[in-house]
Amino acid sequence: MFAKNKMPSAQTVTATAASFAASAMVIQTVARNLLPYELKAYIFNNISMFFKSFSFQTTLIIEEFDGLTRNQIYKAAEIYLGTKTYSSLKPCKVSMGEKETKIVVSMAKNQETVDVFDGVKFKWRRVTSRVESKNDVFQGQSSNVRSEKGSFELSFHKKHKEKVLDSYLPFVLEESKRLMEEKKTLKLHTLGNDHMRTWQPIKLDHPANFGTLAMNTELKATIMEDLERFVKRKDYYRRVGKAWKRGYLLYGPPGTGKSSLIAAMANYLNFDIYDLELTDIHTNSDLRRVLIATGNRSILVVEDVDCGLELHDRQTEPQPSVAIKPKRTRQVTLSGLLNFIDGLWSSCGDERIIVFTTNHKDRLDPALLRPGRMDVHIHMSYCGPSGFDTLAVGDDHHPLMSITRELLAKTSVTPAEVGEQLLKNEDPEAALKGLIDFLQQKVKEEVEVQVGDKS
Repeated sequence: MFAKNKMPSAQTVTATAASFAASAMVIQTVARNLLPYELKAYIFNNISMFFKSFSFQTTLIIEEFDGLTRNQIYKAAEIYLGTKTYSSLKPCKVSMGEKETKIVVSMAKNQETVDVFDGVKFKWRRVTSRVESKNDVFQGQSSNVRSEKGSFELSFHKKHKEKVLDSYLPFVLEESKRLMEEKKTLKLHTLGNDHMRTWQPIKLDHPANFGTLAMNTELKATIMEDLERFVKRKDYYRRVGKAWKRGYLLYGPPGTGKSSLIAAMANYLNFDIYDLELTDIHTNSDLRRVLIATGNRSILVVEDVDCGLELHDRQTEPQPSVAIKPKRTRQVTLSGLLNFIDGLWSSCGDERIIVFTTNHKDRLDPALLRPGRMDVHIHMSYCGPSGFDTLAVGDDHHPLMSITRELLAKTSVTPAEVGEQLLKNEDPEAALKGLIDFLQQKVKEEVEVQVGDKS
């Protein structure tokens, strides 16, 4: 005879389940109260990885920072997903910085959204966590700073891994560039007063453009053609093994429009401006750090480069000194500046323009002036007839216009001086008469100086 199967009674099953639940609660309590956070996280992650190994889904982690630099894929995803989140009517983060004119939409913290590319669904999740870091001692005090660390989790079917790396992420990068250009607000970056000397941006709302510049018409056309050629030649620069950058030297007397030309270049290319005061930098390493922090598609401006450092001709023999000078604390050298402009560090960035300005070109070291460092030399001269035509308002055939042009050919005045005279009166004819009086006085003074020199 076969033994009769004994089935457990309902009471036994209930008691066993209750015992198991009680044991689970005890284990959970012990784990919560006694186990360190790191150990709990380790156990949880391993359990999650175990179950995920049976899944057809895979996940890519896109961290906000890659070492000391910001991850460009993270930045691109943030811009790209902002439009997807807004169109899906899900909760989203809306912000607008001080002095900004455009609203920025982005994914909220720990939010998920789904994107479809080439018929494939991709799930994005924004993960934000708080971190606490201890700053270096500054002014005798140390402080703990709480900040946020962000990342994106991109989940998709394993079979689409190649599509993600070869097609989808490059598409996100290109689409984010397009969106960024459409919404871009030009910024002027200057070094802040904090101990780390970081770039501080403000909105750049300079009205200058190539149509308003009081310059020779042919020279303006030449500059615009050079700028257009530069931004279109990425492949050429890579093919010949050169960093994608271009250097300009603007030289001439004060008031000839060097700063206005820089603003016009920024507006023309839609490039941010980084304004660097060399006198604020104390070491070559500090110079390297702040220059690496500049963004792509930007104009780095070093105004009055001859005054910022003693960048004189290195071939000039040093003059003997009577007294021993105290040791200088400033250690920024010409070689340090040249290393970033044309050395290995010059390749740390793309599509950058470097503009130097000076009132005295002859004071600069020839090493700075050669092609590859200052590729284009632009002489910002005094106001001529074509520059006057840009500034003048009224009938071009008015008799006073021809008189003004004749006087401009006999004297040296800057566009700033001409513009100031024209602003003194709202009536065009009265403004021209005032300008003529000013020019006649300038001609008289120059003649007196010439006579005095001959005598």
